[in-house]
Amino acid sequence: MPASRSNFLLWLVLGGGALLFFTVSLIAVALLFSGGPSSSFSLASGQIAVLDLEGIIFDSRDFNDQLKEYGNRSSIKAVVLRINSPGGGVAASQEIYEAVKKFRAETKKKVVVSMSSVAASGGYYIACAADKIFANPGSITGSIGVIAEWYNYGDLLKWAKLQSIVIKSGDLKDAGSPTRPLTDAEKAYFQGLINNMYDQFVGAVALGRKMNVQTVRHLADGRVYTGQEAKANGLIHEIGTSEDALSADTKMVGSSGEPRLLSPPKRKLSLIDLLFGDSRSVVALNPDPSESQIRFAYLWR
Repeated sequence: MPASRSNFLLWLVLGGGALLFFTVSLIAVALLFSGGPSSSFSLASGQIAVLDLEGIIFDSRDFNDQLKEYGNRSSIKAVVLRINSPGGGVAASQEIYEAVKKFRAETKKKVVVSMSSVAASGGYYIACAADKIFANPGSITGSIGVIAEWYNYGDLLKWAKLQSIVIKSGDLKDAGSPTRPLTDAEKAYFQGLINNMYDQFVGAVALGRKMNVQTVRHLADGRVYTGQEAKANGLIHEIGTSEDALSADTKMVGSSGEPRLLSPPKRKLSLIDLLFGDSRSVVALNPDPSESQIRFAYLWR
């Protein structure tokens, strides 16, 4: 076979392969950006983002980063926040609450909450930052209050004939030590902290639900309510499913027809994540109940 003919066939094969690769890549990109309702990325306008807040609220960073990203996307017109959480850390719950408020104020985009099985304590605190709150009749919500727990193993030390030796700069420096009972001064000290955090919770509910503070205090004795009871007491806006919340969000932004939904990709934790600590969303607020450090929580027990 002449050399020129051989070279021509070689270039024909290479060119055809490159064209095929380019075509397949183009189709893949097109599918990625125009995928179905659960597509993680899309160029379509008039989208509604769906964010899930599940489990004990241990950290706010991932959620707040995702919310900020959605705020920067002009194609996203509103957010449906689906909550299935008994609450969690006081500060983490407050950070998400403030992030939702800031999102609404700066982007002018609507946020509608859909309560799943549980949206209690810190979960309810966060819901109060939304434009509208939906709950199922049997959803568990409320639990407005603060809790602090830790274990005291002083008797165990005595049994083992061990002594805890502490040198401190002030009487309250080791307040809540697990090696001895609380003093009256320490009880008053911790109660003061809890009362302050409780007042912050009550204030957030009163502001978000446009209720009288005393009315909220009457409801805020730590008890939970069904969605039906919460509606009767003014703690939520409407009884409805997640589809109802989506429909309300769609109407609030003036969209018609079936909205395109956008959800962040589900994060998969590897063994490396679990071993080296990047597993905030799956660990409990205090994974070791024997830990001596006191944790204050907006958490339904």
